[in-house]
Amino acid sequence: MRHGKKFNHLGRQTAHRKAMLANMACSLIEHKRINTTVAKAKALKQFVEPMITKSKTDTTHNRRIVMAKLRQKDAVAELFRDVAAKIGDRPGGYTRIIKLGNRLGDNADMAMIELVDYNELYTAGKPEKKTRRSRRGGKKATTTPPVESKATNEEE
Repeated sequence: MRHGKKFNHLGRQTAHRKAMLANMACSLIEHKRINTTVAKAKALKQFVEPMITKSKTDTTHNRRIVMAKLRQKDAVAELFRDVAAKIGDRPGGYTRIIKLGNRLGDNADMAMIELVDYNELYTAGKPEKKTRRSRRGGKKATTTPPVESKATNEEE
């Protein structure tokens, strides 16, 4: 039965799993992308995205929470300094998982997990987002100014 099984245990004891995810998260923050298995990439995504959200507000409390999970001072400093500045306006979805195929040795499903804003291939091709406009908003804007100008002429 799988009652209460909320995340993948990855076939490891708790301490080993936490240490492995912390090391993988530090590598991801340092190198901006890493290759691993699909299962580990999905577990790492759940582990690292809340910490990236915490890094958006640079407070001592948030730094201590992240430091307790990551355990590497350099990675925490880079997360709060560089990564948070780059993803500051993004509301979520900081990582991307791209499947790469199977590993030759044991045929395991491999994937590359990367920080979204650091891939120049995807960010260079897209123009900056514009504000949303409704369909009717453009038509009213073009017809409204002449009506207003007539109203101001009649009052004078």
